[in-house]
Amino acid sequence: MILFRLAGNMQIKFGTDGWRDVIAENYTFENVHRVARGAALYFKTLPNAASGVMVGYDARFLSREFAELSARVLASEGLKVLIAKSVVSTPATSLAIVKKKLCGGVMITASHNPAKYNGFKIKGDYGGSALPDAITVIEEATNSEANGIKTSLDFHSGALPSFEQYQKDGRISEVDAKAIYIKELARLVKLDRIKRSKIKVAYDPMYGAGVGNLETLLPSAVILHDVWNPGFGNMRPEPLADTTKELAKFIVEQGFDVGLITDGDADRIGAIDENGEFFSSQMILCLLLKYLVEVRKQRGMVVVSQSVTSMVEKMCAKYELTLQRTPVGFKYITEYMLKGGVLIGGEESGGIGIPSLHIPERDGLFNGLLLCEICAHYKKPLGVLVAALEKEYGPHKYDRYDFLTTDDRKLKVLNRAKQGFTEIAGLKVLNTSTLDGFKYTLEKGAWFMLRASGTEPLLRYYAEAPSAALVKKILAFAKSL
Repeated sequence: MILFRLAGNMQIKFGTDGWRDVIAENYTFENVHRVARGAALYFKTLPNAASGVMVGYDARFLSREFAELSARVLASEGLKVLIAKSVVSTPATSLAIVKKKLCGGVMITASHNPAKYNGFKIKGDYGGSALPDAITVIEEATNSEANGIKTSLDFHSGALPSFEQYQKDGRISEVDAKAIYIKELARLVKLDRIKRSKIKVAYDPMYGAGVGNLETLLPSAVILHDVWNPGFGNMRPEPLADTTKELAKFIVEQGFDVGLITDGDADRIGAIDENGEFFSSQMILCLLLKYLVEVRKQRGMVVVSQSVTSMVEKMCAKYELTLQRTPVGFKYITEYMLKGGVLIGGEESGGIGIPSLHIPERDGLFNGLLLCEICAHYKKPLGVLVAALEKEYGPHKYDRYDFLTTDDRKLKVLNRAKQGFTEIAGLKVLNTSTLDGFKYTLEKGAWFMLRASGTEPLLRYYAEAPSAALVKKILAFAKSL
């Protein structure tokens, strides 16, 4: 029997698009109940609340059980609830919200975080990240429960009707969100062009929510780690150079043209080129932008986070497109998407949304299929295509370093950054931005940025320069702070 007890005045802190924490430490059934009720109180205020809410969940430990509890709490507040029939990706959950015309939804996932984490993402009725104002309201409602206001938490699980009882009463219904999602991708992507090109595609869902999707759309694709594993094979489920070495080796040995990788909830995309080189997410965004404008004939604003490559400035100047930068966090990009007229929005971490074609949401598999479509159209592999970008706009080498640290060390580094620098790694500082953390524009087309993670005890260091050696030198400076 699961017991729910009021956890004193412990505050639950939300990050860029929801709440994440360590399972069994702070991510407990009790706290999920609190967050779900905070979300329910918010959803109930919406004019379309009667349309109901969606609950999706990834392949992490106990995600289905946390999702069922969330559905019960939402239903207990009078909301109609649809819950995914099986493990689904975050974009599949978001798409189901739109297709079923719901008032919003939640996704039980910690995205790319290590296996010990789980989380609670909030989604709007438009099928994208909840906006900052909504996140604030839900966070406040959640923590008002922690302070004992309007609380009903000091009871055992029997105080809520069972999941099965809510199903019997018609208050909770299962929906095949994965089928809805696969059907939509088949409509959006030129699959016939990809198949006719006979390009060899390999895909690594990293044991996550992308499992069981691509083989339906591209039967010839070879899938690695195509089983759900809540431990993610003892690897952080994030598409990075050091987490994709197995796929890179496989690509070279087996002669594949494209390697695709999605993170734990399959909303982020990574890639490996034909030479086994990790294909920077920064270049994925630039390649998608080029294709959307030149081939798909799309127009609109480009919205990117502060940590995205400076190549986008040059591309937007060429295509005469407006560029807008935001703090890190897709919810800030979503704000612009909902105003209309956005061609593409993206983050350096592989979170890319294309509202000109799709929902205003990051979608790793959709973007991966578009990469395959691009290779099929140009009849060239990824490595050749990015070389052409660098020939036109100059080389833009990029890397990021995540520094796990203590609160004292974090504060020390942030205070030093606040004081400013006249030069970094021998490069003169030309400008400093505090839009999100600290970003220093350097001479020779380089830049360095540092910021504190919103979901983990980390400092994130970002660097871009014309050469990988110079990027390494900038990050060495960062590590010495």
